[in-house]
Amino acid sequence: MSNEQFSVAEVAFATAVDSLHALKLVDPKGHPPLELTNFNLDVRQYDDKVIFGVHSVELAAKNSNSLQDIKDLTVSPTLTEAIHLLKSGAISSLELVEDAIAIMDKTRNLGTVVAIDEDAVRSQARKFDQERAKGLATGIFHGLPITVKDVIDVAGLPTRAGSKAYYDLPSNDAASVKRLRDAGALIFAKVATHEFALGVTTPQCRNPFDSNRISGGSSGGSAIAVATGVGVASLGTDTRASLRVPSALCGVVGFKPTFGRVPTDGIVPLSWTIDHIGPITRSVQDAGLMLNVLADTELFNPSAISVELVGTRIGVLQATIRSADAEIVQAVESSFPILAELGAILLDVDNPSAQDLEIANSLGLLISRSEAATVHRAMNTELDLCIPEVRDQLREALKLKATDYLDAQRFRAVLAARTLSIFETCDVLVMPTVPIQTPLWQDYEKHLLHLSRNAIIWSLLGCPAVSMPVGATKLGMPIGLQLVAAPGNEAQLLKVGIALERAMKK
Repeated sequence: MSNEQFSVAEVAFATAVDSLHALKLVDPKGHPPLELTNFNLDVRQYDDKVIFGVHSVELAAKNSNSLQDIKDLTVSPTLTEAIHLLKSGAISSLELVEDAIAIMDKTRNLGTVVAIDEDAVRSQARKFDQERAKGLATGIFHGLPITVKDVIDVAGLPTRAGSKAYYDLPSNDAASVKRLRDAGALIFAKVATHEFALGVTTPQCRNPFDSNRISGGSSGGSAIAVATGVGVASLGTDTRASLRVPSALCGVVGFKPTFGRVPTDGIVPLSWTIDHIGPITRSVQDAGLMLNVLADTELFNPSAISVELVGTRIGVLQATIRSADAEIVQAVESSFPILAELGAILLDVDNPSAQDLEIANSLGLLISRSEAATVHRAMNTELDLCIPEVRDQLREALKLKATDYLDAQRFRAVLAARTLSIFETCDVLVMPTVPIQTPLWQDYEKHLLHLSRNAIIWSLLGCPAVSMPVGATKLGMPIGLQLVAAPGNEAQLLKVGIALERAMKK
């Protein structure tokens, strides 16, 4: 029987289970790590050797001249710019809100905003402006309009999770939203998500660079909002790749922090052991400011930004380079001479391997969808109301055996020990965020696993990872570069990302 007679979900799940059954455990009596805190282990307990060599940057330097820049879709200020403009009195919160509403109206065809109370946000903006005039600014984000992905609760606005099968009108903010409000943020609107965050395409949305193509997902609405200027930043989630994929495809920055760094209380869960919350912004520096607030700790000091990377060891992950589209490789490699000029040492690394990336793809699907199916069975979600792609995933997940779920968690620990050893050799890894060019919208169902191939493993291991724009294809579609650091090392990631960002703009 050919694959054409099965749904994409059926084929993906069958392949993932077969891949799982083909693996051999190092310790068959070991227990499954159901919390990522168990990954703080001695990575040297496994004998796998890290393969690396000095990376040559000459070839990349020769090819970089033909690289296209990403078109700027908005003249609205970035988060950092808006902070300074508000402080100086050059702009008001109400003006920022009116600008965001105007852009929202002009870009309705992209499917960005799903819930907003325009009268309320205008009233809040006026209040913020009055408070600032009296010297009563409540925090660093005082009066800044920020959007929120529609799986995260915002008091007074409906949470639909992109689904006809779910509706809630929360009276309380999610913990992450509360932290933004405590810093003075004006929560502007809820933005679109792939249904229940169970995908990487957000099919009800369109890419702002080409409306015939997908925006990526599942935080598709967040990426579109930031790219077009509907607010200065957005709050999203990332389980397999949901911040990084849409950011790469929409030409913005998506930052997934270390697992557990930002509380997930108040979200519609996808996967308890993989869900992350993080920001989408227009610069890595903006992401750092958001992370300070969301994590309730200083991960980024804007007054101590380094413009050099002397001695920083950056691993070029060869498995992701070999498997990516040529234009994407060219764009990512264009950053290598810049990193070298900043003083970084570039190393070719083969950990994780191509096989490890495929294993992670299978484990990520089985673990996240098993946990999602458990959530939706408890919520009595009416699957017939879901879009076919999501319905099929949840139905296939309900067929999975408990033993397969637990074995997937056990192999996750094996993968963690093997992969995290690379950070004994490298400070940061670099690779394409997405290995293929932005798919056409009508093909969205084909890409359940392809778009997120380079991202899933870092979610499984809880590593901080950021996607930042690095150029555009010949068709003008954005290309994302992904940087990854060891769990807990957001500061190193921000240092490299900001230094590269600044150097690329010169």
